Amino acid sequence: MGTWVVRIVSKRRIREFGARFPRAAEPLRHWANAVQGAEWRNPSAMKADFPSADSVSGLTVFNVGGNKYRLIAFIHYSRQIVYIKHILTHGEYDEGEWKS
Repeated sequence: MGTWVVRIVSKRRIREFGARFPRAAEPLRHWANAVQGAEWRNPSAMKADFPSADSVSGLTVFNVGGNKYRLIAFIHYSRQIVYIKHILTHGEYDEGEWKS
């Protein structure tokens, strides 16, 4: 059995958010590259790579771009897949509408 690396679904959200907020494009690319090179079998392994990530209501919230943006994802560890649910500015995240 070969080495599994994490797969991201859907990268389209990254492209769309980067088009809306051009300053976010490079930090999001950096995040995606780090994630795709990872091998996370559990939350502890993910936290080793992203210590500032938080678990909120079964989702993982990543701080991106010096805490200017929040990427909210569901991580399926056994399948090595990160499902991007939302990418928000810090202000949008604080409004909390993403929780509903």
